Amino acid sequence: MAEPQPAPSGLTDEAAISCCSDPDPSTKDFLMQQTMLRIKDPKKSLDFYTRVLGLTLLQKFDFPSMKFSLYFLAYEDKNDIPKDKSERTAWTFSRKATLELTHNWGTEDDETQSYHNSNSDPRGFGKMKGLAFIQDPDGYWIEILNPNKIAEII
Repeated sequence: MAEPQPAPSGLTDEAAISCCSDPDPSTKDFLMQQTMLRIKDPKKSLDFYTRVLGLTLLQKFDFPSMKFSLYFLAYEDKNDIPKDKSERTAWTFSRKATLELTHNWGTEDDETQSYHNSNSDPRGFGKMKGLAFIQDPDGYWIEILNPNKIAEII
């Protein structure tokens, strides 16, 4: 029987599966809950992520002594968001895969303010044919796709 050949990524499917492990007992109850992007203007970013991508604002936290705010967004039904602040906080941090937008106060008025968006050198986020790319107000490129068409893409 011939030995499996490496996939273009360098690993066969079997090798990739063999690299995966059961969660460590010390971290098994934790999850990767959020991805954070730094934003310049929360008005523009909140409009973009809610109107263009359909995310819902789950909760906003202000840190006046450190002069920044956090905005947590996800694909959730607005009617499911608890009204009680304490319950809402626990609920927000129990969501799987949220987007945290971090706004450092005053950056919206600074014409020279920008963040590295991983699409200029040094490069970051990958590209793949069959996906659409849109740019948010801070210059981050976002890959979007129709989940019903993913089988055709992959």
